[in-house]
Amino acid sequence: MPFDAQYFDEVYRQNDDPWGLHTHFYEARKRSILLASLPQPQYRSAFEPACATGALTAELARRCDALLASDMNASAVERTRGLIAHLPHVTVQRLTVPVQWPEQLFDLIVISEFLYYLTEDHVDQLCARIRASLTADGTVAACHWKRPIDAAIPRGERLHEFVGAQLGMHSVVHHDEADFVLDVWSRQSRSVAQAEGLAP
Repeated sequence: MPFDAQYFDEVYRQNDDPWGLHTHFYEARKRSILLASLPQPQYRSAFEPACATGALTAELARRCDALLASDMNASAVERTRGLIAHLPHVTVQRLTVPVQWPEQLFDLIVISEFLYYLTEDHVDQLCARIRASLTADGTVAACHWKRPIDAAIPRGERLHEFVGAQLGMHSVVHHDEADFVLDVWSRQSRSVAQAEGLAP
């Protein structure tokens, strides 16, 4: 099954919150863990591709001076724009990542719940895009479902292993539980305690 624009158009026609991002405690808890895992309190410029309906976008915005969110689906983009309309430092664009990619630098890129839908070539291209647009002190956070979705789709932990190897960055956090895997990588080797002068 091709996971293209037509596929997601149909998904959103059937349900305006198809993954229960705004209703399930599981999703709220997962967002809290992701946000708590970020090694800096505030980021200058962040990018969240495949933002879906903006549940993470709205919370991530509190940690960013400027945030760009994107999705390939028009309905998702409009719902996210409505959710963050009161936040002037957040921009939402319709982009098909990684073929389309913003021409700017980011010190945080969040890859959440969409690697499964990319071809192997597109995952390679995504990693190259990230490397090219991440600042010298940049952070990448990735979070994906571990349970089976489709026989043809690799599970989250395998995707993270591949992306982590491609990025070649320092591992800051690796959180693995029954339902999802979360990884945070950084171009800085210092721990959070070291950054605050609490450890040598």
